[in-house]
Amino acid sequence: MAAISLSKLNKHYGSLFHAVKDVDLEIADKEFVALVGPSGCGKSTTLRMIAGLEDITSGDIRIGDRIVNHLPPRDRDIAMVFQNYALYQHMSVYDNLAFGLRNKKTPEAEIKAAIDRAAGMLGLHELLARKPKQLSGGQQQRVALGRCIVRNPEVFLFDEPLSNLDAKLRAQMRIEIKRLHAAIPTTSVFVTHDQVEAMTLGDRVVIMRDGRVQQVGSPLQVYGKPANKFVAGFIGAPAMNFVTVTVRSDGGATAVEAAGLKLTVGEAYAGALGAYNGKPVIMGARPEHLALGEGAAGLSFDAHVEVVEQLGSEILLETKVGSHGITVARVPAETVIASGDQVRVSVQPGRLHFFDPETELPITAS
Repeated sequence: MAAISLSKLNKHYGSLFHAVKDVDLEIADKEFVALVGPSGCGKSTTLRMIAGLEDITSGDIRIGDRIVNHLPPRDRDIAMVFQNYALYQHMSVYDNLAFGLRNKKTPEAEIKAAIDRAAGMLGLHELLARKPKQLSGGQQQRVALGRCIVRNPEVFLFDEPLSNLDAKLRAQMRIEIKRLHAAIPTTSVFVTHDQVEAMTLGDRVVIMRDGRVQQVGSPLQVYGKPANKFVAGFIGAPAMNFVTVTVRSDGGATAVEAAGLKLTVGEAYAGALGAYNGKPVIMGARPEHLALGEGAAGLSFDAHVEVVEQLGSEILLETKVGSHGITVARVPAETVIASGDQVRVSVQPGRLHFFDPETELPITAS
């Protein structure tokens, strides 16, 4: 097994597009790291540079104790799972699994033992004689995983491997990959645009935007203490609500105000927000931290229900607050509520986030 180190990694496509910008990242041996971000953020390009499928413009990539900048993919001791499975359609599942090992002149007995082990882990024994076209999408993806397992590489690389699957299969395959990493704790890098996948799979999550790393941390860290407004809005489903508010402090209580909204934020935020007295800041509140009914003193507001989304396990409400924007709240499924209702919404104490409107960096509680 091996750690991965990226140092000042850059990728230019000609003079017009700077795809990856000064990425520094340390991935520990046996760690599972998820790279996540919107389309075009540079996550797949970064993965492909680690794999050797894209040349780097500048910087260094180290796998274990080797700098691999100029090594071809076959010499990096990595295995990659692609979005489109990349199986040989004319070969049986067994032969697909054996292909890489046969190219390395591995004895057939060792190949059979490796395939038997991988097939047992992934439930492939009954599928070994079939061709890929006879398999479902989930089965093909398990074969792609098995092809990596039999090679016993130093590093697993996953390039959005679940994006072609339906919602149920995606959930099942997340569990399969989680089990696989527990059984074979190989250094793994998983690229996805789905923050739920990143949060559920990664020991650490790397959030990227416009080619730059925005934050690196555990799922709880990036959720609870986002490094900037972008991360706060990207992590969490549904996304965090943002409202531009004005800070009002009279030396005692500190409040934030917008049209139809006034909240007393408490002593925990008073010191940090004091420098913004009379100025606008961006307030963030996650839907799961909002509730119907009167809450703690100064932390409730009136809202007009515009859309009710019944999900079975819960209800999502889209509401209008005064003349201002839309606020999304999560409420229990048994709540009796309809579009057009007027409701009282409260915020859990200590759960608000504030960001500087110019830098979009967090204004932290004192």
